[in-house]
Amino acid sequence: MSTVVGTSGEDRSDYTRDESRAIRQRSLRLLGSLVSPLRWQLVLAAVVLVISTALRVIGPILLAYGFDTALPAAVERMDWLPTIGVVVVYLVSAIGGAALIGWYVVVAARLTQAVMLELRKRIFLHTQRLSLEFHESYTSGRIISRQTSDLDTIRELLDGGLNELVSGVLYGIFTLVALYFLDWQSGVILTVAGIPLFFLMRWFYLRSQVVYRQSRVISARVIVKFVETMTGIRAVKAFRKEQRNDEDFGTEALRYRDVNIRSIRLFGTFEPGLMAIASLALAFIVFWGGVRVADGTLLVGALLGAVVYVRNFFSPMQEVAFFLNSYQSATAALEKVSGVLEERPTVPDPENPVDLWTAKGHILFDDVVFGYSDDRTILPDFTLDIPAGQTIALVGTTGAGKSTLAKLVSRFYDPTQGTVSLDGVDLRQMHPKDLRRAIVMVTQEAYLFSGTVADNIALGKPEATLDEIKAAARAVGAHEFIERLPDGYATDVNKRGGRVSAGQRQLISFARAFLADPAVLILDEATASLDIPSERLIQDALQTLLADRTAIIIAHRLSTVAIADRVLVMEHGRIIEDDAPDALIAGTGKFAQLHAAWRESLV
Repeated sequence: MSTVVGTSGEDRSDYTRDESRAIRQRSLRLLGSLVSPLRWQLVLAAVVLVISTALRVIGPILLAYGFDTALPAAVERMDWLPTIGVVVVYLVSAIGGAALIGWYVVVAARLTQAVMLELRKRIFLHTQRLSLEFHESYTSGRIISRQTSDLDTIRELLDGGLNELVSGVLYGIFTLVALYFLDWQSGVILTVAGIPLFFLMRWFYLRSQVVYRQSRVISARVIVKFVETMTGIRAVKAFRKEQRNDEDFGTEALRYRDVNIRSIRLFGTFEPGLMAIASLALAFIVFWGGVRVADGTLLVGALLGAVVYVRNFFSPMQEVAFFLNSYQSATAALEKVSGVLEERPTVPDPENPVDLWTAKGHILFDDVVFGYSDDRTILPDFTLDIPAGQTIALVGTTGAGKSTLAKLVSRFYDPTQGTVSLDGVDLRQMHPKDLRRAIVMVTQEAYLFSGTVADNIALGKPEATLDEIKAAARAVGAHEFIERLPDGYATDVNKRGGRVSAGQRQLISFARAFLADPAVLILDEATASLDIPSERLIQDALQTLLADRTAIIIAHRLSTVAIADRVLVMEHGRIIEDDAPDALIAGTGKFAQLHAAWRESLV
């Protein structure tokens, strides 16, 4: 059997070096594919940012020129032209820089939203296309976490953190270059101060990398625990699990608090270290600059400009640290999102699909071997021929392989060996649209989507008219109760007053299947949610639903089995009895024993 490819299933922080490198490369590929179509917008944003940063950096140089040249000219020679020039240039650069920064923010925001829109759509479309195997092994809470908290973290990085990094680093480089131009000796002092700054930033980066990956893992666990508890709240109430859930959730929440405290401690070390380096650098520049001002080799305006440049240089370092904060969290989130997108369907669409426009419904299992894992075979060497138009009932104990057989017919899974075919066409080669049109499964969990009753019935045939929808509801006995709903077929099933019982949901799902008009219909415990009177009322509906089509009925209630042409009794993935219901009842086999026990239970 094929296995799921990818690493999205892991919530671990103990990767090996090779695994971490592979995951980072996977994340970078994803980011590159998202950004590549927007390259020209990126170029525009970069040009705007470079020009705006240059305009912001020239301020201290103008300040130094004003103090050292313009003001002396005005005081000594009454020449105000240099001062006016400095003021005009300063105003123009300030206004121009502010305007360009505003433009950059708009361009960057559009880029971010374009990336997030594409990423959100990719996750939804991809997870929807993944095979049932993925969804049965990947909890709903983790999928929700990928689509919500993980994407929000990535958005925060792109919205603020990335802008802070790019503008901060660029501003720091331009500031250092300008400082060398203004006073190269101050520039050397600042460069030397950059050595301990580098090691401090590196230490913070490496430590935060571990902490924030742990944070994302524990955050996902908190979400999963909350979603699972709320989704299964009826079972929680029924088995009085509130106290145990409180303890489990409290433990996870405590771990989340502890990892957040560790991240705060990192900042508690980083920020004072940054302030100390900045203060030392500024002290050395003021001291050495003062010495040179005293001996006349440096003007006061140049020293003032150098001090402003040093302060400006260290200011964006705080922003870079905030980026590292966002970056670590977003990197962990991007790893998980890229892991989901790296998954490949275990039931892939055929490369050269075979069209089957009109299906008759002949199902054939030919030497099928299947297991959900390599060490556990459910169907060993299974062969079964179901002629078109025949209704068969599958009976057997739990784990006998009944639902597995139905999932193979629906092509939710592919056999490990052998073939399952419809009208002589291997299901693996059939065009997906023809397969979904020809085979429909109605399960015990009759799910109703947001929208009206009519929308839910028309799920299998979206173009159906209201008259066709009503005809389908009448055929299965659902029309009367639908008409009694507040707005009839226009009732919203998720709004107050539009709620329907489990049995009514099942009738709607029957109407949905009848309207779809498949060649093969599978009922997997489809009447289990109906009480005995309701089940008896829909026997005629079932006869209508199953007429002129191949049908596979999986049911523990033998009343449903009575309408079958043929009963298959399964045990350990094999058929041990196969005959008409009456013939099996008259015998002494397994089905006869089950039928006798069922009759006694009704007395």
